Amino acid sequence: MQKAEKLNYHHGDLRAALLQEGLRLLEERQGDDIGLREVARAVGVSATAVYRHFPDKAALLRALATQGLDQLARAQQIAFDKAGGEKAGFAATGRAYVRFALDNPALFRLVFSSSPEQRDDNGTKDKVPEAFRMLQENAAFMAPPGSSSDEIQVVALRAWAQVHGLAVLLLDGQIPRDERLIEVLIAPAGDCRL
Repeated sequence: MQKAEKLNYHHGDLRAALLQEGLRLLEERQGDDIGLREVARAVGVSATAVYRHFPDKAALLRALATQGLDQLARAQQIAFDKAGGEKAGFAATGRAYVRFALDNPALFRLVFSSSPEQRDDNGTKDKVPEAFRMLQENAAFMAPPGSSSDEIQVVALRAWAQVHGLAVLLLDGQIPRDERLIEVLIAPAGDCRL
């Protein structure tokens, strides 16, 4: 069996290949109903090879959730930069959040169905995920000048609750997907034209 495994395996980084395949499978699914054997088969390795990187399905799902959070952070950073930063950038990160959820429903639900402590930290236990770091930093653009860190935290949590709530309402079909509505609901302060 060991020899067949080496013949089938053509990847330089098995862990990365397994995660890539897991992400691909999540794109096709409505939930996290992927298994280690299915991922192994798709990558072309034995199930025992997968267990060297992920001892169980929960470990794979935690690692996929971490990957999803990283993808979300990249999408938000691009949106922030494209909008020119500050208040417009902060609003753009919110719209990117909602669009990420709509474009990646299974991955989005996986990311936010686990607590931060449950996500794969890859040895960086004390590291704040980039998406959360950006939320905290950029919330300062929306807070009144001279706001305390507690007040900025409230702004951040209020904004996160707004975009997460909108994303879930759209994903669950409670509100039909409408790009214009997303733009209006997550606009810089004071802009509410429909």
